[in-house]
Parts: sequence; structure tokens; C-alpha cells
Amino acid sequence: MSLTNIFTISGSAMSAQTIRLNTIASNMANVDSVASSVDQTYRARKPVFSQLMNDNMKEYGWGNANLDQSGAGIGVKVDAIVESDAPLQPRYEPDHPMANDEGYVFYPNVNPMEEMADMMSASRSFQTNVEIMNSAKSMMQKMLTLGQS
Repeated sequence: MSLTNIFTISGSAMSAQTIRLNTIASNMANVDSVASSVDQTYRARKPVFSQLMNDNMKEYGWGNANLDQSGAGIGVKVDAIVESDAPLQPRYEPDHPMANDEGYVFYPNVNPMEEMADMMSASRSFQTNVEIMNSAKSMMQKMLTLGQS
């Protein structure tokens, strides 16, 4: 694996973490949204990641398809964004304007504490990949100055 592949791998990871942060932001924005039925209630969303292998790099627009012949993964991709199947939170609030005929409103299955922990993890992962790219850039610049002494 060459040093230039690090940019492709870290770039795919940063892209995936950006999608993860967007879904967390969506979940947090809807944490207090209510609905009068189960079908209309917002459900927490989570991205599903998978390893990006050498043979499908071109399919996702990440440069040269012959990056690594070792069979190792060369990045990450988001396969889907799935809705959580955790139960919704029905609450008896007969005076709420969105209450149904029985007096219940339904709150999303978003756990703010879990979302905050997930946000910190995604943010740190993004920052780590930025540092990896900076280190690779620095190493490449030092390689260029090897013959100048």
C-alpha cells in the first residue's frame, strides 16, 4: 500500500463520519417531536458501515481500482441508514394539542445520552482521520526534501 492511498482511505472514513454526524443531528433535532400516532412518529436513524474493498473502489468514485492487492479493506462506505426498532414512548397527555382520542402522544425512540456519546465518537473519529491525513502529508513533504541536503 502506498502512502498516497492513505488519503483515499481517510477521505472515505471522514465522509462516512460526516453522514454519521448528520444522522445524529437529525435524531437530536427530533428528540422532542411528537405525533398522535405510532406511524407518524419520528424514529431514530443509524448509519450502517461496511468495509470498502479494492474491487468496488471505482464504483464509489474513489480513484484507482488497483490500490491494494493484499485483499485488505481500503476504506469504508455507508450501506444504508436504518430506523431504530426500539419502542416509541407513548405518554398520557390529554391536554396536548397532538394527543390522540385516548389522550396519548407518541415521542420518538431517540435516547439523547446515547446520541451525545455517538456524536463524541464520530467527532473523534473524524478528527483522527484528519490527523492521519496531516501526518501522511508531512511524511510526503519530508520525502521531497531528502535529496536536498
